[in-house]
Amino acid sequence: MADMTMTRLQELMVVLYAIGLVFYFIDYLNKDKIAHRSAFWILSAVYIMQTGFLFMFIIETKRFPVLSLFEGIYFYAWLLITLSILLHIFFKVGHAVFFLNVISFIFITIHTFAPAQIQTSPVGEALISELLFIHITFAILSYTAFAMSFVFAILYLLVYKILKQRKWSKQFGRLPSLQQAMTGMKVSLLTGIPFLLVSLILGVQWAHVVLDEWSVFDMKIMGSFLLLVVYGSVLFFHQSGRLRGNDYAWANVFAFLFVIINFFLGGRLSEFHFWI
Repeated sequence: MADMTMTRLQELMVVLYAIGLVFYFIDYLNKDKIAHRSAFWILSAVYIMQTGFLFMFIIETKRFPVLSLFEGIYFYAWLLITLSILLHIFFKVGHAVFFLNVISFIFITIHTFAPAQIQTSPVGEALISELLFIHITFAILSYTAFAMSFVFAILYLLVYKILKQRKWSKQFGRLPSLQQAMTGMKVSLLTGIPFLLVSLILGVQWAHVVLDEWSVFDMKIMGSFLLLVVYGSVLFFHQSGRLRGNDYAWANVFAFLFVIINFFLGGRLSEFHFWI
């Protein structure tokens, strides 16, 4: 009975989230203050519910929810909505908030309506360690930073197109400047790349200590190192002046596709990764 109640509450949270996104979209189109305010308060209610579920899980299991794909999706969605609220309160970048919440909504929907068996992870209590915990947490934090770079890249391309066509709209005043979007991409990469590097170092160390057999050529490991190379190259070419403006923005957009592929597909093709 208690499990059914929790399921219904999570479904209610998804419905509220959808309603909030509708209000955000109305505000996006018409610069509607009432819709903007309504969206924020609905989002706040969703955030409170989501945080409550998160703490209930931590209290019940006495650990952080990062040791399976099912748990990681939820934590990732929670990080994105946390980031969107902080941006709403302190930086007033409404469009970034909208796009971040779209990504978060997709992940929370996947989590809520995923098959029940996905909750079962082969990671047993014997494998739960601080090293594994930090490895996975830093990986999710890096993915969150890369999601931010993706959002700011989309906003950069949008602003550039509007400026080039000289077609002003009600939404233009809510968009960041080209410089702000460029800075957002750069800061996101400067944050995400070190996080991913730390995660990979700790992950390799954990595998060396815990696993009897593992290979550096495992699909998940190779995919993660490829991701590091891709984002490192994007940042390097930008710093050296070979990636500027639209090219830099598009590079961030395409690089985020590797994040999505590595997030979902890498673990399933892995020979030893338990986070599936």
